[in-house]
Parts: sequence; C-alpha cells; structure tokens
Amino acid sequence: MDSSEVRRAGRPRTSVLDRERILVAALRLLNSVGPEKFSMAALAGELGVKPPALYHHVKNKQALLVGMREVVNESIDVSGFGSLSWREAVERWARSYRAAFSAHPNAIALLATEPITGATRTLAMYECVVQGFLAAGWEASAVMGDMVALESFILGSALDVVAPDDMFDPGDAAAQTPGLAGVLAAQSALEGSRANHSFEVGLAIMIDGLARRNGVGM
Repeated sequence: MDSSEVRRAGRPRTSVLDRERILVAALRLLNSVGPEKFSMAALAGELGVKPPALYHHVKNKQALLVGMREVVNESIDVSGFGSLSWREAVERWARSYRAAFSAHPNAIALLATEPITGATRTLAMYECVVQGFLAAGWEASAVMGDMVALESFILGSALDVVAPDDMFDPGDAAAQTPGLAGVLAAQSALEGSRANHSFEVGLAIMIDGLARRNGVGM
C-alpha cells in the first residue's frame, strides 16, 4: 500500500463541518422547526453529527446565534448612507432589511432580541445607519430611539410578508363586520400585495414623521 492510499483511508484532509455550513444549516433548521424547537442538539442531528462536533466551530449557542444573525444581515444594504439623501438611504436600508428577515421569519423572535456583541458585520451595519442619522442633523440623544422605532416597524412588516393573504377575512361574520369587509374589498382592487402596500405606506409615514419631529431636511 503506497502513502497516497494510506492518506485516503485515514482522516479526511478537510473537515466535514465548517462554520459557514453550520450557520446555513442552522438557519434552514430554524426556518423549518421554529425557535421553540431550535437547539444545538437538533442542529447536530440536522448535520448528522454529535453535538460536541459543533463546538469546534462555534463556542456556544449564543455564538451560533450571533453568526446566524451575521448571515441574515449580510444582505442588508446600507450603501446609501453617505451617498444618497437621508430619505433615500433609509428607504434602501429598510427595504433590504425587511427582505432579509422575511426570508427567515422564524429568526425574528430568536435573533432580533440577542445582544450583538461580537457580530462584526451587524455592528458595521448599525454604525453606517447611525452615522447617516447624525450627518442628516439628528441629535445624538434621538438617534437610537428613532432607529429602533424604524427597526421595530421593519421587523413587524417582515412577519406580515409571510402572513396569509386572508388573515383579515371575516368569513361567515362578514355581515356583522361590514366595515372590515368593505375595506378589504376596496384594498383588493389596489395593485400589488397587501403587505407591500402597507409597508410602503407605513415607511413613508415614519420617514416623514421622524424628519419633521427632528427638524431636519430629507
């Protein structure tokens, strides 16, 4: 037996697992089972390994969640801050933020409430947004409150994207709720989805209101 045959029969030259594969599998599992059933043991089962194998690549569950958030946040676009008007930059950020989390709706409850310490890309994203607010004329004391208000609206809108189209349908109670039935019928005549229409209306109202309240141009 030559040396090449010995190498092939022995330990693989590259690990079966790597951090990126674990994070992608974790998001896939979270999308499938939801936050209540998501665990390191379940993730190990999804990958076909024993739980200790995961800890060679992620320190603990909190580190796993930080990494998962980094993957989701990677597609959030902050390129408008510093190159576009504040309004245009916020619109680009908000739409991409909503798209990122609507692709992983089960991640909202689990990831959006975790500290972001150690999340390099996420911290960089927030830094761009904060600098954009400050450059537009925001007082430092108002930035976090206004940014989080927008973020709360965006995450709620991300959940609305995956809500059933008929979630407000009164069904057999239509006769007892004529106002609701009427506005639902009127909205059905609008172009595009209810969720997209509501998001754009809400985003415009929030941007206008925040700018007016802070006395800044857009």
